[in-house]
Amino acid sequence: MSEKEEISAEGLSRRLIRNFNAVSLEHDVREPLYDTLCARLGTGTAAQKLGASVDIVAPGKVSCPYHFHYAQEEMFIILEGSGTLRVAGEMLPLRSGDVAFIPPGREYPHQIVNTSDQPLKYLSISTREQPEVCEYPDSGKFAAMVSIGGERVFDVIQRKSNGLDYWDGEP
Repeated sequence: MSEKEEISAEGLSRRLIRNFNAVSLEHDVREPLYDTLCARLGTGTAAQKLGASVDIVAPGKVSCPYHFHYAQEEMFIILEGSGTLRVAGEMLPLRSGDVAFIPPGREYPHQIVNTSDQPLKYLSISTREQPEVCEYPDSGKFAAMVSIGGERVFDVIQRKSNGLDYWDGEP
């Protein structure tokens, strides 16, 4: 994008504004539990420290595995429908208008479950702390990720049980 285009109203609009009702949604399905329509809203914008996405979870399904972040903080705004926030071993009801705040740390593993018979639509907002490590308590996995300038440069998912000695493979 040229400097002149960037400072025009049209250029500013492309870099600064997204309408979550007008974005193209990707269908992410992994039977039998996961079924969501989703779009990352911050990708391609001027956002540097915030991420946002919109998710529409099918009735009786979830959008992602139970997990917690070591670096990123998240906020979920329930736009339509109802469901359940599975967090720290508890099941908390969610309904349209609710805002859930999830700080980083192992105290707050979380997952949104659509426990209703209607679609559940919510907006996710998160910090883009880097590097990031997520753990998945149900499966014993972790994910380590690093992005630079919006590009993923390191991404690994492993089981914690596959750990190596610090000196393994070193001369």
